[in-house]
Amino acid sequence: MTAAVIDRALVEALPKTDVHLHLDGSLRLPTLIELARQRGVDLPSTSESGLLRTVFKRNYRNLPDYLRGFAYTVAVMQDKEDIERIACELAEDNQAEGVRYIEVRFAPQLHTTKGLGLREVLVAVDRGLARAARRFNKRAAIVRGDEPPFHYGIIVCAMRFFEEVYSRDLGRFLRAHKHAPRNEVFGMASLELARAVTEIKRETGLPIVGFDLAGAEKGNPASAHRAAYQVAHQAFLGKTVHAGEDYGAESIFQAITDLHADRIGHGTHLFDTRSIRDPRLRNATDRRRYVDQLVQFVGDRRVTLEVCLTSNMQTMPKLESMRQHPFGKMLKHRLSATICTDNRLVSRTTMTDELMLAVDAFNLNLKQLRDIIIYGFKRSFFPLPYLEKRHYVHEVIDYFERVVDDHRARPRD
Repeated sequence: MTAAVIDRALVEALPKTDVHLHLDGSLRLPTLIELARQRGVDLPSTSESGLLRTVFKRNYRNLPDYLRGFAYTVAVMQDKEDIERIACELAEDNQAEGVRYIEVRFAPQLHTTKGLGLREVLVAVDRGLARAARRFNKRAAIVRGDEPPFHYGIIVCAMRFFEEVYSRDLGRFLRAHKHAPRNEVFGMASLELARAVTEIKRETGLPIVGFDLAGAEKGNPASAHRAAYQVAHQAFLGKTVHAGEDYGAESIFQAITDLHADRIGHGTHLFDTRSIRDPRLRNATDRRRYVDQLVQFVGDRRVTLEVCLTSNMQTMPKLESMRQHPFGKMLKHRLSATICTDNRLVSRTTMTDELMLAVDAFNLNLKQLRDIIIYGFKRSFFPLPYLEKRHYVHEVIDYFERVVDDHRARPRD
């Protein structure tokens, strides 16, 4: 039997996941422009080409430059109808390129400026995702009966850091606790969010599957959010943490030990001994031993790394080529790592793009590609019972093999 050539057509046809996918970073650009005009939001340009040149660029100076575009996307996500539409379009965009499971994450507290409550925001996102899922699954059942259905989950993001301008509710929270240390206030806000989310999930049955911590790591330690993650832990929510994105291995260690993290968002600095700041690790040998132990810990416990290649290249200027990305070391150490987009608009990418980058930069063979994709399904915070998840994963694996076989049999030019 001939070997399957890993080309874009194959990758696009394969069933895929995206478990690190920010709703507010993944709008369709025409939708952003249309909603900004309707809602009176000023954009740096009213044309797609202008926004791609000035805001949603191929390359960014640093992480703050990368995050600038969120001010515009969040501004058009303050009405229920707009939020529902954006969620629905995001699901449709994923479905169109073979993605069959997504976990959409966002901070609902950023969408309350015009008076929406957390529950209304979460319900609006669910309605949009559910509408797209129903339409796709009905069509797939009729036309392609052997294809796995589309599923989704919602991950709620707490924030390591925020300011009054972020949202009405967060501004009110800061003013109410103006005498407390800032990190303590951020931790209290996370705790309040975790309590609200678990209550909303219990009362509504929304597929809220996980809790996340996002935002600048430096100076904003995960330890301030222990209480929030304990609430999420006791509510059986999946725990993921942005860690090791713009800080070192210690941030990843804290996420795992203090916050019970099942998965790590990015984890890019996992192997970086130079970024360690712990004064107890006085020399290079101590730092290397610390990193080796952390890598062993991550591997042993199958803590999954949500790798976002394009996003990391855009926000880490020291990475001069994709081959320098630590994903290569993750592969070498056989860690549980899956590829994600992070932000489809801000990074101007798709899941097919990201997987092709990995295939080309790290010379992936079909088994490695299969493992990366299946990790996404297996380590997802799937919203249905465990036995149904197992059945779904088996469906996906069977379909994966059929797609590969079909691709092998296809005539080559």
